[in-house]
Amino acid sequence: MEERKIRLSKSLATERVGIINTNTHGTKMEIIKYYNKNNIIIKFEDGYITSNTYPNFISGKIRSLNDKTIYDIGFVGIGEYNKSFSQYIVWKSMLKRCYSDKFHKERMTYSNCSVCEEWHNYQIFAKWYDNNYYEIDDETMCLDKDILTKGNKIYSPKNCVFVPNTINVLFVKSDAIRGLCPIGVSFNKDIKKYRAYCLINNKQKHLGKFDTKEDAFDVYKVFKEKHIKQIAEEYKNLIPTKLYNAMYSYVVEIND
Repeated sequence: MEERKIRLSKSLATERVGIINTNTHGTKMEIIKYYNKNNIIIKFEDGYITSNTYPNFISGKIRSLNDKTIYDIGFVGIGEYNKSFSQYIVWKSMLKRCYSDKFHKERMTYSNCSVCEEWHNYQIFAKWYDNNYYEIDDETMCLDKDILTKGNKIYSPKNCVFVPNTINVLFVKSDAIRGLCPIGVSFNKDIKKYRAYCLINNKQKHLGKFDTKEDAFDVYKVFKEKHIKQIAEEYKNLIPTKLYNAMYSYVVEIND
């Protein structure tokens, strides 16, 4: 009886090796070794090899690491970095900002942003992360795409830099709350004057009241550029030189 079971098992293994199926992401996969229904070896058409079960193979539930499972554009890739690394959280959050329709309903300013093709592969992004990430005391570090290159909409190695949150908030535009006024300006309906203000430590600093929005903006511009330079000096020895240079030369414009 035991000998018959062994013969049947060998026969089944022979029959099932070479079976080809397509997973739920449209990637072809082939059984290259069959030990039993709970232990098979699969090779994907992209070269990725993994072990799994025969029922999962038949149902197409097995994924290749090269399948674009994150917002239909990002993939984990084959390499040393897995989902348990902190790099993965930053990478997935970046893709979310660019490719999540749900996120865009809340933050429309990201609806026309994108991630460079090489960073669709988590392994490549994670390696860049390791070479560029740093920390400053207890500050939250943010991945920024548009301080080095003003107005940039593409996350890429050329344009991105890690910045402490204190610096990151300096460049928040607040498009949704300022209405039709230039940045740093609001209109007071009661006195029919334009008010210039600047956010300092999350509090509004009043800079004056003016008859025109242009005059109000000019005052804001001078104050804001000076403030950015002051912060740049405070962090000069703690941040990358390219970030310091970008801050020191930053120009506030009325159409920001």
